[in-house]
Amino acid sequence: MTPSLPPAYRLVALETIDSTNAEAKRLAAQGEESAPDGTLVWALAQTAGRGRRGRRWESPEGNLYCSLILRPEVSVARAAELAFVAALAVYDTIGSLCSPGQSAACKWPNDVLLNGRKVSGILLESQSRADGGLDWLVLGVGINVESAPAQAEFPATALHREGDTHIGVVDVLEGFARHFLVWTNRWLDDGFRPIRENWLWRAAGKGETIRVRLDRETLEGTFEDIDERGALVLGLPGTVRRIAAGDVFFPE
Repeated sequence: MTPSLPPAYRLVALETIDSTNAEAKRLAAQGEESAPDGTLVWALAQTAGRGRRGRRWESPEGNLYCSLILRPEVSVARAAELAFVAALAVYDTIGSLCSPGQSAACKWPNDVLLNGRKVSGILLESQSRADGGLDWLVLGVGINVESAPAQAEFPATALHREGDTHIGVVDVLEGFARHFLVWTNRWLDDGFRPIRENWLWRAAGKGETIRVRLDRETLEGTFEDIDERGALVLGLPGTVRRIAAGDVFFPE
């Protein structure tokens, strides 16, 4: 079945690829004429899927693996806000497709949960120009539709595992593409503020105690906020710390 996507997208559909992000980066490097803004690489399976920090992303057929080439006229720092834009799009996709009673949430920095378990991950990779501006950004999105890894650092699930076996990969791709376009236009028109506000009310663990694992330490504190750049604001005894990157866990 061929997905029905808004005209803003140019679909590159593949059976199997090493990684949709890797293929999107190869295409993006060829220039804007070959891979314009909105080029969407979609594969049924990946042989070398990757998550954040180079972690392996299990990629059997039956789940969604796609990567978008984006070329917004913004700084590299501001382009990182698109991870939150994508999370809102995934959240709304789940809300539009899943049966009533399912509980979705956004998990900082770039995951989406379904009934407390990870159902989606988002990976951003970019290249800057010589003048420091953004040349291109590749936004990779994986959504577990049919299956989820049994052994995962953070418990994972899939749409079918939660009972919504009627949902297909094409349904999810079409929903994500539609919702991502809506949120991207909002971001371009109004900036990060409405994205931040909407992400926060969907956030898992807001106002609660969380653990944040960094490269050299693990912190436990209160998830107070995300700031105007998307950094996690963690309340610690007598102080507040802003964290740009880390892994969040929820104490039992």
